[in-house]
Amino acid sequence: MIRNANPCEESKLTKMVSFPGAVKPDTSNPELKSPDDLSLNSPPVFSGTEKGIVLLIAVLAGFLTPFDGAAVNIALPTIASEFHMDVIALSWIATAYLLAAALFLVPFGKIADIYGRKKIFLYGIGIFAAASLAMTMVPSTNMMVILRVVQGLGSGMIFGTTVAILSSVFPPGERGKALGIYITSVYFGLSLGPFLGGVLTQYFGWRSIFFVNVSLGIICILLVTWKLKGDWADCRGERFDLTGSVIYGIAIVAVMYGLSVATEGAGYTLLLVGVVAGILFVLYEQRTAFPVLDMKLFTGNRAFAFSNIAALINYSATFAVTFLLSLDLQFTKGFTPEHAGIILIVQPAMQAIVSPIAGKLSDRIEPAIVASAGMALTAAGLILLIFFTETSSLWYLIVCLVVLGVGFGLFSSPNTNAIMSSVEKRNYGVASGMVGTMRLLGQMLSMGIAMLLFAIMIGPVEITPAYYPQFQASLHIGLILFAISCVVGVFFSLVRGRVSETP
Repeated sequence: MIRNANPCEESKLTKMVSFPGAVKPDTSNPELKSPDDLSLNSPPVFSGTEKGIVLLIAVLAGFLTPFDGAAVNIALPTIASEFHMDVIALSWIATAYLLAAALFLVPFGKIADIYGRKKIFLYGIGIFAAASLAMTMVPSTNMMVILRVVQGLGSGMIFGTTVAILSSVFPPGERGKALGIYITSVYFGLSLGPFLGGVLTQYFGWRSIFFVNVSLGIICILLVTWKLKGDWADCRGERFDLTGSVIYGIAIVAVMYGLSVATEGAGYTLLLVGVVAGILFVLYEQRTAFPVLDMKLFTGNRAFAFSNIAALINYSATFAVTFLLSLDLQFTKGFTPEHAGIILIVQPAMQAIVSPIAGKLSDRIEPAIVASAGMALTAAGLILLIFFTETSSLWYLIVCLVVLGVGFGLFSSPNTNAIMSSVEKRNYGVASGMVGTMRLLGQMLSMGIAMLLFAIMIGPVEITPAYYPQFQASLHIGLILFAISCVVGVFFSLVRGRVSETP
């Protein structure tokens, strides 16, 4: 058993359980006078097999949750037809999941630092799989939204720990490659989601999608309990910041729900409540002894702050594009779920191809440079999509999706590498939580913009041929807004500075 220094406790020491076969550091150094001194200077080293086990588990978890989101998106028109849902309610099937994941991600990232990342990861997989099983028997739209919230809770626990566990096991020189492989699995989930989701929806019904989640969840649970022997808890002994977590949750929920009802009087009130709660959260976190989110990571770490802002902008500019194109291809273009899924697979497939290359490249070249190039290419793809109309050829759309996919693949893994490499080991859980939070907040903002446009341009009605012109107008305006925000994101990506210069 290897002892590990813990800067979070007053004693500065805690016990970390590692793989039984972890390589023990050399004890012959006369300067190391005690095991505690040893732990302070020599972190545990893991063998290639142990790293491979951790990476396999991370890959399965990385595939699972984005597959669910992408597959459900392609099934939304079928779900709307079965339950006679209006376009705003339909948007909440996707948004409720993202909202819950973002709500719990940072708090559970901190809980994982305190009580053990493996433990929270395992609970998250179990909750996600159980909620997926319940989704196969859901009787109403209200229950569907509730279960999507439960799925989001499990997803937040998974997202808040996976990258932290990887960063704990893989040293900086290997981390970019490992993160690239992990993010590739995320993109494989996004790639296969539309295709398999379309096939399953068309031939077996939309509920069959969730049986895939259950199967993969069980496999992942077995691997974690059987093979994953670590339980990284670098902040064991800290108090959990419940007050800060509650304020954080109020801010997120108020803003997102406010966007969905922005055309009503309550919408503006909720948005104001969300902004005020966000300000209170920042002020409170600066004063509490054990913050759920250490604001010094943003105020005193330029690379961390601007890398997260760049991620937020990138995801907010890209996520709803697939959602909008899925509806457009099926509603206005008349494609089946299967055919729409085959078309939309192009973007995440390119991301899956490019991401491991970009991750490995970011181990050799400054991550900020690679990520900024990816952000610029993503902006170019969005600008091209603005000119996609009813008369445009299918090949034009495919070219746009290829450019988007390559750009996002170049951006994501180097940007994640930049974030994780800019913080100390004690903050891996929180930093991992922020990686996921920026992704989910960006996705929610993206969906929030789409919902706001629907509320203004269409209203709470089913999308029928009579409303196709309004839908097309919403799509076009959304793409313009996304392209503008991504151009701004290039600036934030460029000014982050070098990770090697981060204190």
